[in-house]
Amino acid sequence: MKHILFFILFFTAITVSAQTEFSTKFKAIPAPKFSSKPKKLSIPEVKDPKANTSDIPSIKTPNVFDNTTITQKSKLQIGEQKSTFTMSTETDFANPGDRYVAKMEKDLDKALKAEGLREGRGELVKKNISLGDFKTKSNFFIVKFRDFGAIDGDLVKVSNNNTVVRNQVLLDSEFQEVKINLAPGFNKLDFEALNIGALGGNTAEIRVYDDKGVLITNDYWNNLAAGFKASIVVTKE
Repeated sequence: MKHILFFILFFTAITVSAQTEFSTKFKAIPAPKFSSKPKKLSIPEVKDPKANTSDIPSIKTPNVFDNTTITQKSKLQIGEQKSTFTMSTETDFANPGDRYVAKMEKDLDKALKAEGLREGRGELVKKNISLGDFKTKSNFFIVKFRDFGAIDGDLVKVSNNNTVVRNQVLLDSEFQEVKINLAPGFNKLDFEALNIGALGGNTAEIRVYDDKGVLITNDYWNNLAAGFKASIVVTKE
């Protein structure tokens, strides 16, 4: 037992002695010292795209029309007056087909007049004209008339033996009728042109029927001057 206790004390003494010696011989290594501070890296400057760009030179697109070596300038520039000399009577914006329109209208007008479908300012008939003599046993006549040309305001007065039956009748495209009572013996039916229409002389187609509805005559007057008459003579038996 004594030997064991001696051994423990001896071991303890050696351990303490070793630690003391180690602690006296150990020296800490100091941290290295640098001679200067590390350099700071500069951050590149980023320019704002919305910032003023007046310092950047502008790029001008060349105009090829200003370069006379590429395209020669026209003499007819805006603001310069064109030459007023011309041998044409047409305007600058005239339709080339217009030159034929006048001739075509003239030919059409001539054809319509020849067919009695249009009036014209030709020579007016300045005399009274007769539309025939008739005998009848009828007590009255029904006279129908219309403007056979263009409707242009022709007016007619109807009389029998100088007695006015209708003061004024405006001729239209549709037939209008006037009843004329017949006196025994001689009857002179007058149709007086009160005017000439806007397109020419007084024109009318006339149809005369007896009291039985039988057609007596179908006639017309054309280009009658104002104040003159177309007449029918009727003898009532």
